[in-house]
Amino acid sequence: MSETKLPVIIAGAGPVGMVAAADLVRQNIPVLVLEKNDTLSGESRASTFHPPTLDMLDDLGFAKELIAQGLKAPTVQYSSSADGVLGTFDFGAISDLVRHPFRLQAEQFKLTRIILAGLKDNPLFSIVFGCEVKLVTQTSDAVTLAVTAGGEDKTYECDWLIGADGANSIVRRSQNMEFEGFTWPERFLVMTTPVDFTALRPGVSSVSYVADPERWYFLLRIIGAWRVMMPVPGEMSDEEALSEGYVTSSIRRVVPSDVDAPITHTTLYRVHQRVAANFQKGRSFLAGDAAHINNPLGGMGMNGGIHDALNLTSKLGAVINGKDGASILADYDLQRRTVTMQAIQGDTIRNKKNLEAKDEADRARFRDDIRAAAADPEKGRALLRRIAMLDSLERASALHVDVPA
Repeated sequence: MSETKLPVIIAGAGPVGMVAAADLVRQNIPVLVLEKNDTLSGESRASTFHPPTLDMLDDLGFAKELIAQGLKAPTVQYSSSADGVLGTFDFGAISDLVRHPFRLQAEQFKLTRIILAGLKDNPLFSIVFGCEVKLVTQTSDAVTLAVTAGGEDKTYECDWLIGADGANSIVRRSQNMEFEGFTWPERFLVMTTPVDFTALRPGVSSVSYVADPERWYFLLRIIGAWRVMMPVPGEMSDEEALSEGYVTSSIRRVVPSDVDAPITHTTLYRVHQRVAANFQKGRSFLAGDAAHINNPLGGMGMNGGIHDALNLTSKLGAVINGKDGASILADYDLQRRTVTMQAIQGDTIRNKKNLEAKDEADRARFRDDIRAAAADPEKGRALLRRIAMLDSLERASALHVDVPA
């Protein structure tokens, strides 16, 4: 069974795919979203929204409700187990650059549900759940998707395809687009606990990184709980890492033995640093985890994916609506892949290496850099620009493919 040719199909109804759909609908472009699961994902996964991302979501009309369902984190803190707090940085220092000078801690599933509620009655938007893309092929003027939906094989055809279908993207794999990079030997253990770290550590920020050469950790406050993340040695089995004994010993590294520390949720996952060799192939594009994955230190994965989506849809919308030629689409690959390699990959790898540094010279450099930024408003502002991803957005906007006259 073949469907009528559509302007745009988006594979994947995660935050990246749904943001892309919302922006295209805003430009009066019909969009079909295909989601392989029967409902929107309820997994927590990413939960940090950076200031410029909140501004973008505000432009789409979704920030206010998302903020109401999340927790504002106005500061970020860096410490080391040996030296204590090295510096606390307030996003208010960049309030002249953003309308939302804070990080928002809200699980990504909250955003996708807010967007779906806002789009479901719009005649330009449609979504098919339980629809798994199996194969993508294309010609010079169309993209064809072979899918399975409700046990039935069918095909869809579109002018343009956006693959926002995650790290195992079939859009990427079926078109032989390489996913270059590596997997860290360690896995990350995330423990959710109702322990009140603000009482244990007066002055602690809702986003707090603690460097330690033996076992670093990261504290992230969400509504009603905290998430504690630590590395797990590569040689340890998953079973042992998730055992009650190991999880208990892990939480006790940060919570005294005389304080009750129940664990309400535990997650163990492998950590990758990979980037697609190209973000565009003809009439298909990759965005979000389909295009790049990285460790979560810095909260740049989902945010970078949303930045991908809106960079792409601004260009694609202009092409579809006849306001610009298709040559501008080449800028998407150049802009987003370049900053992914330089900023998102570079910063998340650097964050991990700073936290785990074993060499005293490396630890001293990190310690001195943070203290210097905390002591100098201009250096502090530069740090905030970088970790809020403002620098990467600015860098991307300055890149353009040279088109022969």
